[in-house]
Amino acid sequence: MRQHLLALALIAALGGCQQVDAPPAATGTQAPATAGDAAVDAAFADLSKRALDTWMQLSPISATQIGDHRYDSEIDDLSAAGQQKVLTAYKGLVGDLDRIDVSKLSRENQVDAAILRNQLQSEIWSAEVLQSSKWDPQIYNGMAGSALYGLMAREFAPLPDRLKSATARMEKLPQIFAQARENLDPARVPKIHAETVAKQNRGILSIVDTFITPHIGELPAEDGKRLQAAIDGLKKAVEEQQTWLDKTLVPNAKGDFRIGAELYDQKLKFALSSSLSRAEIGERARAELKRVRQDMYGIAQTVLKDKPGGPVLPANPSDDQQQAAIEAALELAYADKPARDKVVDDAKAALAQSTEFVRKHDLMTLPDSPVDIILMPEFQRGVAVAYCDSPGPLDKNLKTFYAVSPIPDDWSDKQVDSFLREYNSRMIHLLSIHEGTPGHYLEGWHSGKFPSTLRAVLRSGLFAEGWAVYTERMMQEQGYLDNDPLFHLVQLKFYLRTISNAILDQGVHVDNWSREQAMHLMTHDAFQQESEASGKWVRAQLTSAQLPTYFVGAQEHFDTRKAMQDKLGAKFNLKAYHDQMLSYGAPPVRFARQLMLDQPIE
Repeated sequence: MRQHLLALALIAALGGCQQVDAPPAATGTQAPATAGDAAVDAAFADLSKRALDTWMQLSPISATQIGDHRYDSEIDDLSAAGQQKVLTAYKGLVGDLDRIDVSKLSRENQVDAAILRNQLQSEIWSAEVLQSSKWDPQIYNGMAGSALYGLMAREFAPLPDRLKSATARMEKLPQIFAQARENLDPARVPKIHAETVAKQNRGILSIVDTFITPHIGELPAEDGKRLQAAIDGLKKAVEEQQTWLDKTLVPNAKGDFRIGAELYDQKLKFALSSSLSRAEIGERARAELKRVRQDMYGIAQTVLKDKPGGPVLPANPSDDQQQAAIEAALELAYADKPARDKVVDDAKAALAQSTEFVRKHDLMTLPDSPVDIILMPEFQRGVAVAYCDSPGPLDKNLKTFYAVSPIPDDWSDKQVDSFLREYNSRMIHLLSIHEGTPGHYLEGWHSGKFPSTLRAVLRSGLFAEGWAVYTERMMQEQGYLDNDPLFHLVQLKFYLRTISNAILDQGVHVDNWSREQAMHLMTHDAFQQESEASGKWVRAQLTSAQLPTYFVGAQEHFDTRKAMQDKLGAKFNLKAYHDQMLSYGAPPVRFARQLMLDQPIE
């Protein structure tokens, strides 16, 4: 899932926090709703509206992504004074929230209040304690790219209008580069962050070349002339920034990419909004790693039985015997892989197949809005192989983009083979399940329909990533690809990636793991190919407290489904359960569970 890139400017559109009836229970009956105090709910709605108006003015680039287009010609102010203005506004909103008796809100608004408080406190902590704007150049690069991509990628308004907004933004974008040079302290910038942004910097011009330059002639002469001047100015600013990145930032970047135990635990608390601690997450992940490898060995015993020259398959294998058997079984799956130039085509076919499977088996309500599989924009490459980019919750009936990063032209045959063994044909199916249907694309469509704009915009990464992982297992359990044992094997391997993500993140940022330790976990314990593991090592350095969202969210989804099955017994209906879970607007999973099981909102 593509997270909002604006680490400083991201406080979501906080309006429209309505009291709503509880969604239908998983049996199809109506769950009881708990009404709040009308006056208190009204006060909370007023706070949400005031917060919305304040935020849209302070965060116009994110506002465009969310679907409020009043400020499409503006950009965020990342100067010291601009950041202080945002911080003051957030603290004021927290103070206003403190004056509301949350216990008197409706249950849905209690959830929204908790989400709002966590987001505001997270932003304040990030600004005052983590201080990302002083050491993370990805903020500025991501914001510059998003300023244009958010305007041009979707047809939310006539092209001439969007081009005029893009012109105005391009005229202002040099400010972001200047603010990056002013704010960033090279001594605090990690080398990997500086090098990554130096590689991505010119990617913003690919957005211009793809979405803007071909349409200059469609504007009136004066508007076209102004647009061309803005493009020329941006190109000059990008080259100036490239020189600074190459000559100043990269050579002098001396920061540690590891944020350490104290900051990690605080960031993890905000990122997950979960009751699980770092220690509990690590313990549960290591136990799951062991269990899943045992299940994979069981499949290996089946698919390798009686194969000539195969490994020994004892009932109680040693570690080496288990490793050899699983690797041999995976080789059978790796043999079926897409051609170098067919990864995107295969992803499209896999998405169509997974969508039809959900429809045929009536597993959940399918979206009625379009999804396009696209090549990942250049400025986004280098962190993940794929992501799902849903339209903003205020932009209705627009396309979702399932973006796939192309194989770099300069990769050797060995690198390409490593990549395609990892993203073999069965893995492409899992990727399309995770990013498309019934994963992020489907979940994002459901979340966007929730009446609370706050809930829709502050869509929990824990919920979304956990849901996508949950659907991988669910689809396998329902017999996807005709109960193919090799698909099950690859699904378990993909799940091992989720497990190892949680272990890796702690290992890197808290336990000071070396690259060798990280690579052993990924390539040996989790059977990842060298290219995938190398990319994840880079991602683990560039991010923190995001990789565990997959594992923790999945565990909470698995636990919630089991709790509902235990409660309803024979009355449990899978489609009704899925639709009810998705109807809550993607809050942290623990809140969805409390709403679903009629528990106190805590």
